[in-house]
Amino acid sequence: MHHPDPASPTLRTTALDALDERARKVAEHITHRRHISRNLGQELERGQGTLGQRAADAVAGFGGSWTFVLLFGLTMLVWVSMNAVLLAWQGHTFDPYPYPYPYILLNLVLSMLAAIQAPIILMSQNRQADKDRVRSEHDYEVNLKAELEIMMLHDKIDQLQKNQWTELIALQREQLHLLADLVAQRPHTPPPAG
Repeated sequence: MHHPDPASPTLRTTALDALDERARKVAEHITHRRHISRNLGQELERGQGTLGQRAADAVAGFGGSWTFVLLFGLTMLVWVSMNAVLLAWQGHTFDPYPYPYPYILLNLVLSMLAAIQAPIILMSQNRQADKDRVRSEHDYEVNLKAELEIMMLHDKIDQLQKNQWTELIALQREQLHLLADLVAQRPHTPPPAG
């Protein structure tokens, strides 16, 4: 009865074909003893994307900063203060507020700002999610390679221990044979009678 050789090229090719693309990539890196880890931060920044994507990142970066919050608060304060001063001195404002809706123009500006800013921030978040997905896939590959390397190290250590035990048992048998030969060669003298 013929048993397939686990090291045969046909069996290795079949086993390799059964792996998904990432596992195949990791197996090839292990086989060729190459590093799989790399600096994804530099790679992702190198291919920064289109002008629109970079603009979305810039707007989202600025819109989520303390600078934006402070400038926005200062703008609101100036807007309200100018209207209060104009109302006190001239009796009317540049942003009319008929009762009961004050600051209609301000509401319009804020609504337009939110309507423009929200999709831009979502575009930037989608782009960040894509970067995070690439990083997590890379982390998986590195972790898989590390796990396989550790398993191979355990196999090597187990094999070394097995070889050492085999050598120790053979050495012990040899010592027992030598002791038996020494005992057999020793003249047997009866114990003294007392």
